[in-house]
Amino acid sequence: MSVAGPSASRVTIVEVAPRDGLQNEKVELTTAQKRELVQRAVRYGARNIEVTSFVHPKKVPAMADAEDLVGLLPGDDGVAYSALVLNERGLDRALAAGVTEINAVVHCTDTFSGRNQGTDVDGGVAIWHRIARTAREAGVTANLTIAVAFGCPFEGEVPADRLRAILERVLEEPPTELSLADTIGVAVPKDVRERFVVAADLAPSGTALRAHFHDTRSCGIGNALAAVESGVTILDASLGGIGGCPFAPNATGNIATEDLAYALDRTGIAHGLDTTALQASGEWLEGIFGRRLPAMVLHAGGFPAGVA
Repeated sequence: MSVAGPSASRVTIVEVAPRDGLQNEKVELTTAQKRELVQRAVRYGARNIEVTSFVHPKKVPAMADAEDLVGLLPGDDGVAYSALVLNERGLDRALAAGVTEINAVVHCTDTFSGRNQGTDVDGGVAIWHRIARTAREAGVTANLTIAVAFGCPFEGEVPADRLRAILERVLEEPPTELSLADTIGVAVPKDVRERFVVAADLAPSGTALRAHFHDTRSCGIGNALAAVESGVTILDASLGGIGGCPFAPNATGNIATEDLAYALDRTGIAHGLDTTALQASGEWLEGIFGRRLPAMVLHAGGFPAGVA
């Protein structure tokens, strides 16, 4: 693969508020409220929604109703409802619940992997290989996220060479989508360009590149635009900018769907979301949380004045 040439004229935004957005929040939504959050995402045009994670409920209590939520979602409306799994047990639960697209994770450092997945990097790579094979045999789409791909809160800098070495191993079982995640929000656009050159160089033909950014240090939207310039066609975002990893110290939210849609619009990149309905959903979610949410466009509005 190559990143040469113009950036994409259209990208897919994966709405991750129901999963990554809610997993680290103090306000716990009911299953019915989560269903409404998903339904609102569909109404504002999201066609890829990460709805939950099949993880141990004691570790991430907000995701304890994974089976119940998936059971409430339609299966034939043209929307991809995906779920995070960290191991074979999670995959088994997801398959039993009827999930048709899963997102797995391999970490770039042993310390973070141990805290988040209960194994080291080698163990995470082996888990991915097994998950990928089982999912493929079951006819389920398997995507892969490389977490802490830009930096680790415990081990510090993650060199591009380390990322390359891990990618070479995980891509022995290629995912449908390969995502690099700035799990703790330390990247700047230079880092993004550098690492997606590596990913594009190694990913097999037909593997879509995806990016997951947090706005911890106010670089998330700039990083997203740099990713698109680097050949990425899929971007994760969270309504209201909510979220954060429960295993990362001082974690803050994902880039806001409202802010990303605005930046893409102003850059001339299509994304397919209805920004008026998106704005209304952000206001609804802010009412549920009872506090001001991080999304900047939610409060400032679009431009020119009056444009959502």
